[in-house]
Amino acid sequence: MSLIAATAYKAGQPVRVLDLSSPEDLVPREGEFVWIGLAEPDETELRRLQSAFGLHPLAVEDALHARQTPKVEVYGDQLFVVAKTAHLEGDRIAYGETDFFVGRQHLITVRHGSARAHTELRAQLEAAPVQLAHGVDYVLHAVLDFIVDGYMPIVDQIEEELQGIEQRALDAFLSRAEITRIFALRRSLMRFKKMLGPMAQMAGALEHHDLPCIDSEVRMYFRDVHDHVQRTEILVDGLREVLTSVFEIASLLEQQRQGVITRQLAAWAAILAVPTAIAGIYGMNFEHMPELKWQYGYYGVIGAIVVVCGLLYRRFKKAGWL
Repeated sequence: MSLIAATAYKAGQPVRVLDLSSPEDLVPREGEFVWIGLAEPDETELRRLQSAFGLHPLAVEDALHARQTPKVEVYGDQLFVVAKTAHLEGDRIAYGETDFFVGRQHLITVRHGSARAHTELRAQLEAAPVQLAHGVDYVLHAVLDFIVDGYMPIVDQIEEELQGIEQRALDAFLSRAEITRIFALRRSLMRFKKMLGPMAQMAGALEHHDLPCIDSEVRMYFRDVHDHVQRTEILVDGLREVLTSVFEIASLLEQQRQGVITRQLAAWAAILAVPTAIAGIYGMNFEHMPELKWQYGYYGVIGAIVVVCGLLYRRFKKAGWL
């Protein structure tokens, strides 16, 4: 059974628990609204609710397949709202979907792939009956705000990881695994950004448009959801810029280190060229060569090599090549 909770509320207080197997029990009574929460429901359960609350068939099909982008659709005097959830699974962002069937006296939430249940949120709302008394539109706002708040831990953890990569890029060469991780994070943030755009449009529609089941005094609450989504978008854009800068810094530092190594190799090559050249000259097999019979020739040549190499070493050291 995918039912998480099904409760009828009156004046902000829970008054009865609903039995989904009893159609007559699902009908809201005078002054009541019902909130039914489902997780990964099967078609039979949704069809039963469709019959009881007059849900639109197209909305039911969308909720069954759970492959929708965030949106708000109007079906007569009811709303169908789709929101995307996100959470971290290891080092990747996993996505889910929560669908809302909204009527004047009913709110049905259908969760697919969401890691955060609404049980704690429901308890918090029931502890504030004055707010809960606003009805289904306020509960819709509360659940959407709960979903959007779940985005911030993702941003915070990625930001913390990026700070670590940035510090390692300044201290030493980035490994192949770290560079691969940078590109993986970039792809993840791009996908996250694509999801946030429709979420902002959905929240904006609930805030600004005159929609059924949304009272004008509650519409201002959706502004908070809209602001949270936009703030997350800004933070994600900032993380993408940090990713780009980290990669550029790593590339520049690597080029600098390669330049230092190249200069060091060139300096040592120049220093070693002196003894190589002298040894090469005196290694020639000619019979008549100067200083071949000189008693101190060997020591003189070694001394000349040491002096010249020492002068070259000091010059390159002063120039910063060594």
